[in-house]
Amino acid sequence: MRLSRPFFQLPVLFDVERLQTEVAALPVEAWGPHPDRAPGNSASRLISAGGGETDAVHGQMLPTRWLNEAPYLRQVLAGFGVVWSRSRLMRLAPGAVVPEHADINYHWHTRVRLHIPVFTRPEVRFHCDGEVVHMGAGEAWIFDNWRRHHVENGSEAERVHLVADTTGTAAFWQFACGPTPPREQWRTVGWEPSARSQLLTEHDQRSSVMPAAEVQLLIDDLRAEITLAADTPEVRSRAARFDLMLQGFVQDWRQLCGLHGIAGEGKADFQRLAGAVHQAARPLAEGLVMRTNRAGALLVLEKRVLQHLVADDLG
Repeated sequence: MRLSRPFFQLPVLFDVERLQTEVAALPVEAWGPHPDRAPGNSASRLISAGGGETDAVHGQMLPTRWLNEAPYLRQVLAGFGVVWSRSRLMRLAPGAVVPEHADINYHWHTRVRLHIPVFTRPEVRFHCDGEVVHMGAGEAWIFDNWRRHHVENGSEAERVHLVADTTGTAAFWQFACGPTPPREQWRTVGWEPSARSQLLTEHDQRSSVMPAAEVQLLIDDLRAEITLAADTPEVRSRAARFDLMLQGFVQDWRQLCGLHGIAGEGKADFQRLAGAVHQAARPLAEGLVMRTNRAGALLVLEKRVLQHLVADDLG
């Protein structure tokens, strides 16, 4: 999700000792490779599709057995009062990095990632769009993951963050991005053994066919962000034709939704249209990039839109 600046620190603090105790108690089998297999990166799943050992972003999100064995982590997440999607503990080995990237997938169009550091050192640095911060243990941060970002663990110890994805409520966004009181006025959320934490998790968000209104939203957002890698007459011409192609795609998708609905009927027609648009976009997208993070326009079209238009396993 795009934010007005790279980083926001939320005005709340958590019990570092309790966080560290619960994370340190997790068994070896709770940890697995990072989803992207990045060297020195590993993860423990806390909320996942079906509560299983998966990194899927689709499906009914449920707490895993590891989160059920960590009551304070559950209390921390429940305390925000938001609906959580995929959430994990992310571990970074001494000297390791999270390579620079931007999160352009469909999942991130409406979601933000909350970071709560558990184990960290001052040498750990989080970079986003030219700004650099150290996120202290027990703090809470969000950042604009549409921008280019990376993490460096320059310390001799493992870094572990609780990371949790959400679309956020109005109250959450006001809390996260509104006026920040002096730090001495921030609330510290301690461990409450008697607390009954109501953890809210995402239902399966997929429909058989993406509604026309959502396709319009995604395409309009893409069109507004496209710029030229090099300002030449040829690239300008391709940009104009690419824009017209995207507008026509939305119009044709709306017609198919009108004809078939979105429950799964006429799925082959939707798939043919998506395939035709993909083929038409390939030559036109050359030299077109995203203004904010310089990602290629074709790659963003694929990952944010085309790959999510029709769910083959639904309907």
